[in-house]
Amino acid sequence: FPSVKLSSLKHHLKTHSDEKHHVCHLCPKAFRTATLLHNHVNAHTGNKPHKCSECDTAFVTRGELSRHRRYKHTLEKPFKCTICEYSSVEASKMRRHVRSHTGERPYPCHLCSYASKDAYKLKRHMLTHTGEKRYECYVCQARFTQSGTMKIHMLQKHGENVPKHQCPHCSTFLSRKSDLGVHLRNLHSYMEEAVKCRDCEAAFHERYAFLQHRKTHRKEKKFRCAQCSCTCNQ
Repeated sequence: FPSVKLSSLKHHLKTHSDEKHHVCHLCPKAFRTATLLHNHVNAHTGNKPHKCSECDTAFVTRGELSRHRRYKHTLEKPFKCTICEYSSVEASKMRRHVRSHTGERPYPCHLCSYASKDAYKLKRHMLTHTGEKRYECYVCQARFTQSGTMKIHMLQKHGENVPKHQCPHCSTFLSRKSDLGVHLRNLHSYMEEAVKCRDCEAAFHERYAFLQHRKTHRKEKKFRCAQCSCTCNQ
């Protein structure tokens, strides 16, 4: 990474560091840079300072606004593959595409021989090892490790009974648009008074974020062996 400015080089070096000195005052998360922390806090508070000049949409980060403009207004695809005709709105998608030419899989699983072209697919793969089934069918409550598997199940097993409206903030599906509105108001609207966790110092201005945080405490293994790294629930 070459740079004319020393400040740019220092900023770039932070991307290689695992140190996260910038801690959120609303939840336990920490970040490498003040900008990343600022964007994260905006997501908590619902503040969206970056407004589109061509429609009424607003975004938490400048990058989200740039992507929105390319997808919805300019239709520009500035990232072009040098090997084929593919072009992309986002640099991350282009990097993923180039790996289809090179065969590179930089995200290996530490439990088996699987390796992925992108971090998201590796994260999804890891669920096959943990057995965690975070996606629930809202018709029969069957649970699945992947959202795609759940959607196929709903289409095959429930047909016309499949809820049509998906929450833009979580994996919830609802049958009626009015139900979606209620869901958004109850779980995803900004609350002036933060809800505080009774088990730690975290506080949340969104009820859904608070409920997700509470699950982390239920999964905690509080009993630790003094002689090895084993931890237990009981």
